[in-house]
Amino acid sequence: MSATSIQKANIDNKLEREKNNLLNLNEALNKSNTNTTNMLTILQSFENRLRKLENTVEPVYNETEMLRRRQENIEKTMVTLDNVLGYYHVGKEVEEFIKEGPHNCGLEKYLSIMDRLVQAHNYFNKHNPTSLELTDVIRVYDDGKEALVIEFRTLLGRHCRPVPPVMVLDMISTDEELQGSDDIQLEHLPEKILTELSLISTWLFNNTKNTEYMKDYTRSRSSMLIKSLQGLKDHMKTSTGNSSISLFSMANSPAAGGKGKTSKDTPARKSVRKMAHSFKRRAVITLMQSPFDPGNKRQGSHAELPKEENLDVEVDIYITELSALLKLIQSEAQLMSGIIADKHHRSVFDNIIQEGLDSVIKNGELLAVNAKKSIAKHDFINVLSVFPVLKHLRSIKPEFDLTLEGCATPTRAKLTSLLSTLGSTAAKALEEFALSIKTDPEKASMPKDGTVHELTNRTIIFLEPLQDYADTAGAMLLLHGEQAAPSEAVDPKKSKMRLADYITKTLSALGLNLTIKAETYSDPTLRPVFMLNNYHYILKSLKRSGLLDLIHTWNKDVGQFYEDRINEQKKLYSESWSRVMHYITEVHEPISQQRIQAMENSKLKDKEKQNIKDKFSGFNKELEDILKIQKGYAIPDPELREQMKKDNKDFIIPAFRMFLDKFKRLNFTKNPEKYIKYSVQDVAEVVDKLFDMSA
Repeated sequence: MSATSIQKANIDNKLEREKNNLLNLNEALNKSNTNTTNMLTILQSFENRLRKLENTVEPVYNETEMLRRRQENIEKTMVTLDNVLGYYHVGKEVEEFIKEGPHNCGLEKYLSIMDRLVQAHNYFNKHNPTSLELTDVIRVYDDGKEALVIEFRTLLGRHCRPVPPVMVLDMISTDEELQGSDDIQLEHLPEKILTELSLISTWLFNNTKNTEYMKDYTRSRSSMLIKSLQGLKDHMKTSTGNSSISLFSMANSPAAGGKGKTSKDTPARKSVRKMAHSFKRRAVITLMQSPFDPGNKRQGSHAELPKEENLDVEVDIYITELSALLKLIQSEAQLMSGIIADKHHRSVFDNIIQEGLDSVIKNGELLAVNAKKSIAKHDFINVLSVFPVLKHLRSIKPEFDLTLEGCATPTRAKLTSLLSTLGSTAAKALEEFALSIKTDPEKASMPKDGTVHELTNRTIIFLEPLQDYADTAGAMLLLHGEQAAPSEAVDPKKSKMRLADYITKTLSALGLNLTIKAETYSDPTLRPVFMLNNYHYILKSLKRSGLLDLIHTWNKDVGQFYEDRINEQKKLYSESWSRVMHYITEVHEPISQQRIQAMENSKLKDKEKQNIKDKFSGFNKELEDILKIQKGYAIPDPELREQMKKDNKDFIIPAFRMFLDKFKRLNFTKNPEKYIKYSVQDVAEVVDKLFDMSA
């Protein structure tokens, strides 16, 4: 069979199979169409039945819904009618409770009753403003409001108490000594009372325009703030024994009396006294290290310590008062946050703090006034107390500014004004002090013994404590001095440099004044002794206090300058021994060693004997004259005094030993004890008697 026949047979078979498949597909399609027709018939029948059911049920549903709505309307009407009827009787129903007041019937119940009165008032005011019932509701409602205001005032009066001084001191102590720890929280009022005050104030704020309760709150808290501050001051004065002394009186000078130190300080007391007391202590230590010997203290040095100590206590109290004011007004801001609406926070807070802030500001201004009086009297030591106040005020002012944020501009400006007043006063004190150094009279109270001048002592006493307040003092000079700079140009480095410049110029003026004063001595030897004492005291004080390091940031040559001046004055002083040295070094008619040896082996001529006698007599006389004069000189510093004696011995004794060894072997007199009065040891003992009136 050919391939074509085979292929044709295959095609015929496939065609036959496809025809059979097509026939089967048509049969299946016909069955599907039949099923679809039957399903549509069933669904159509179901739809018709549902439509008939809906037509039957819908009227019933609508009727039921109408009945339900009627029922709801009836119920709402009944409720509304009951409420409306209640509005007509609410005045009489709640009047007894209103008369009892919130304290007797309970605050929450009382406020719910007041809410009913508010609803009744609103109803009649809207629907029947001329009804008699409205008049009754208004009357009872006003009584209720007044009772709430009275209850608010009563709660404040009954439970508000000043903050105990010990608690304030502990709070300040915690803030200063334990920075970074949790602050002590003041509990001005019990928690229950705070809740009740909050409920009353919230209700009054939401339902009335009455602001009387805010005025009551302001008066009460303002009074507590004043009493807390006054109690703190009284407590501190009592604890220091100075309750009868007040810096903030019209009298400028504190009454002389005891030093008024406490027998024992509490930890809190120590912490708040730290700043002012350390500053004044530096001044007192300087006084106690005065170069004047006991029994020779001058007027105006140690005698004024009681006054300064009293002033120290008052300044200490004021610094504590500033810190206390800050802590107390911060606690007042926290307290009112749950009682006074946010809308009125700043205005109420402003009014609360006014009296307390004004009191503290007034005390600060009085401090400035008293400082100015001290400046006018040239009592500059008392003016030093301004600096710890300034430093403390500058340190806490940013926190004050943050607390007072949002208050009225005059309120926020008060501390700035005080800071400016104290700053200008401090700057004026520094400038006036420097001027007083320049203009101190030439012959004013010159020490007869050449000791340290009182002017030098006062200068060191004034300058030394400034080391602890370099930033503050320098900033005041920059801001309020003769060449004032803008505040943004003031930083700690510039402040210290400015103070160093000021101290350098003041010491320069002091040196010039002392040089002029020294010329008033008729004794030329006393002049270098006087200058030596003063230069040495200045340099030693600068080193001890650390001021020299500060000065060296401005001028590195100051220390060497004083060293050079000291050496120069020592050299000038040594010239006082020239007349003694004139004889023992044989400046006039010297005798050679060879001649001495020849004299030992031969008889001395009368002229030679007389020459040797004159040398010993002249030496004895000059040495005795020097002892008589210079034992009255004063070198108060023990180290310097011993050094001067040593220098004298090193200068004189070697020459005297040679002189004595040279001539004592010669038979120049029948009475050698008449001329050879002093041995080498005797001369050393004479030198040891110098600078000592009791020798």
